[in-house]
Amino acid sequence: MTVKHHLTDDLLMAYSAGDLPEAVNLIVATHISLCDECRSALGSYDAVGGALLDTCDTVELSGNSLASVLDMIHAQDSGIEENSAPIRVQDDILPAPLCDYVGGGLDNVRWRPVGMGVKQAILPTSSEATARLLYIPAGTAIPDHGHHGLELTLVLKGAFQDEGGYFGRGEIEVASEDLNHTPVADISEDCICLAVTDAPLKFKGLVPRIAQPFLGI
Repeated sequence: MTVKHHLTDDLLMAYSAGDLPEAVNLIVATHISLCDECRSALGSYDAVGGALLDTCDTVELSGNSLASVLDMIHAQDSGIEENSAPIRVQDDILPAPLCDYVGGGLDNVRWRPVGMGVKQAILPTSSEATARLLYIPAGTAIPDHGHHGLELTLVLKGAFQDEGGYFGRGEIEVASEDLNHTPVADISEDCICLAVTDAPLKFKGLVPRIAQPFLGI
């Protein structure tokens, strides 16, 4: 799989530093699981971060620091049975980071219709940004819109095209406030995407604007 549309360096560096909201972390982790180039770039940023840490001054810890940490670990593990381990779900469409949030594979997604055959499933993340899975029938257009903030869209199945180009599986569109677009799912097959926004979209049409508060977009 050849990926032509990648994450920005700013997003990769922020992910490496742990500075992103949970929903953005999720889409970055999912893209990285599908993109060798971004995974390699992330490794470089992680290495730079580790080197910087090595140059920092050390701070003396209190005598009971180790005991306190061990107590916290014990408290977290106390409700887990011995021999229990997380079950890693394998799915042809959803990479592992997404399977963890969905609680399984694509069959476990709880879709809700939003109109024109399009369905969405909002994933449980923190409030700083919203992550949703989108199912878009082949040939269907998402209403023309702009952005009050950042919108990241990662293709998991099929493809879509808009003013920013053509995006297939594993490719991610990074849309900011200066982009207005009308994504259209490729006619060849239905499209499934993971989309993350940190602010409401700016729809031009009256009907999408009326429905927007009910759909959480």
